Amino acid sequence: MRYHESVKRIIETGINKTLLDLSWEETDFIVEHPSDLSRGDYSTNVAMLLSKELDRSSVDIAHEIKDKLEGSLEGVERVEVAGPGFINFYLSKEFFGKRLEEILGDTDTFGRRTLLKGEKKIIEYTDPNIFKEFHIGHVMSNTIGEAVSRLLEWNGAEVKRACYQGDTGMHVAQAMWALLKNNSHPTGELFKDAQTLGNAYVEGTKAVEVERDDIRALNKMIHEKADKKVNAMYEEWKKVSLQYFDYFYNILGTKFDYFFFESETGKVGKDIVEKNVGQIFEQSEGAVVFHAESYDPALHTRVFINSEGIPTYEAKELGLAKVKYDKYSYDQSIVVTGNEIKEYFKVILAAMKFVYPELREKTKHLPHGMMRLPTGKMSSRTGDVITANELLGEVKKSIADKGDTAQEEIAVGAIKYMILRQSIGNDIIFDIEKSVSTEGDSGVYLQYAYARATSLVEKASGVKVNLKSEEDTHEVEH
Repeated sequence: MRYHESVKRIIETGINKTLLDLSWEETDFIVEHPSDLSRGDYSTNVAMLLSKELDRSSVDIAHEIKDKLEGSLEGVERVEVAGPGFINFYLSKEFFGKRLEEILGDTDTFGRRTLLKGEKKIIEYTDPNIFKEFHIGHVMSNTIGEAVSRLLEWNGAEVKRACYQGDTGMHVAQAMWALLKNNSHPTGELFKDAQTLGNAYVEGTKAVEVERDDIRALNKMIHEKADKKVNAMYEEWKKVSLQYFDYFYNILGTKFDYFFFESETGKVGKDIVEKNVGQIFEQSEGAVVFHAESYDPALHTRVFINSEGIPTYEAKELGLAKVKYDKYSYDQSIVVTGNEIKEYFKVILAAMKFVYPELREKTKHLPHGMMRLPTGKMSSRTGDVITANELLGEVKKSIADKGDTAQEEIAVGAIKYMILRQSIGNDIIFDIEKSVSTEGDSGVYLQYAYARATSLVEKASGVKVNLKSEEDTHEVEH
């Protein structure tokens, strides 16, 4: 057993032996890292659990256990009682020295586990819509999805990364309406063309109230590939979108195994829904709907095929579940999205339970919060959107302003850390100054600490260092 894995068990075993020696009943106590590490490396609540049973002060019980344990636990330097009866354990320098030796001797696989060995996972994340710009919401989804993928891999699972890109729908029709109106064609300058797409989407969205019939007709035309000129312009701008997305996937360090498109899943989803009309889905005013509230009062009705015969996002999601499984027979499919579609996704899963019950059991929706700047929420519909490129540029500029080289890797690390340091379900107010701080809780500080530690290791090369001595460490550092 590895040394660092045994310390917690040593503490637990020591506590159980102490309870036995004192003729006290065993109890389901916990040994865990305290939230404030100044209170020890490990802490237990055993004394407070025993207090009622023994009808004694938890502090007195804690001191009695502490007196028995002190000096008897390998790797533990001292034991203290705190607060209402917590027992805190402080690990020794020898422990940390041995752990460093262990890490240095196993740098490639340190921390790997086999808990999920043999399991097949597919993680879907990022999911940008073509004809729209890649914004900070996509950065957030990508960061979380990539982190989850790596954690699962590190625990032994076989992981496939998937990205579901929206290449049909009203957002495409709105952008295409403006591109056709302005006779816009790609220039070959990636970010200029991406901005053209973003502007076209905003223009089309603003015009939709007046030009609704034309835009809806264009949407159907695109869906059916009914016009050569429209098809040609659609394909050239779709190519620009995908190149633009690939640029960010590369910067963010993600290599997807599968790319799925709504144009592909829509056909499958529509067929699934039509085959189940009258059983699961119902006709309603020319559309096909699913009355989810009939099965769960907390849910609501959603349209799966609209009155023009075009599958909606809901039908496409059903199709996606099947297309995914046909490509890769997963044990679990994890879908990472913003929490603004949490309620909508519950309806999808409810429908999936009837259509593909086995896939429903394998599907987990992992919603995350929204990312905002201190100025407020972004919206690609109004044009008030913070693109990924703008965010990256601002972070790089702030790093440069502090006198550091504005390396892209440092900026990406700063952004990712600000996202991952908080709970997945919470909204994030992205503070650029905090993200690039060289002190405290920031990605830049962690990278600085890593660089400094690496420098110390290089300086110590060939020098025999006594890990028990702080003086030797200072000597190498200076």
